[in-house]
Amino acid sequence: MDHVGGCQCGAVRYRVSGEPQHNALCHCKDCRKSSGAPMIGWAAFAEGDFAVTQGEVTTFNSSGASMRSFCPACGTGLFFRNAEMLPGIVDIQTATLDDPEALPPQAQIQVAERLDWMTTAHELPAFKRYPGMPED
Repeated sequence: MDHVGGCQCGAVRYRVSGEPQHNALCHCKDCRKSSGAPMIGWAAFAEGDFAVTQGEVTTFNSSGASMRSFCPACGTGLFFRNAEMLPGIVDIQTATLDDPEALPPQAQIQVAERLDWMTTAHELPAFKRYPGMPED
């Protein structure tokens, strides 16, 4: 099965085929810092099953062999590679897929670095929209 996605502004588009080798929510500090979010969803595919189909990315070495690619126009984080730890693998940020519901996470990883308040985030009040705004 093919999955397509891209950045927020549409300058970068990509395609992956097949099923991911793993699909997880990562709680590591490096992911948090790069995204500004408490965790990131990742789906790992073989490098040969992945292609950028439009635009070009900028890549940043975030720590050691960790290479994070993002759109240079809007800053959307897109891909992760680490040739030492995950040779031949490209991790896709699942929220950048056109259909992120197609690849739900199967695990949480790096929970040793998880923010303490994330363990109870599911207990917080939930609103369909921003509080005080009309709901659809």
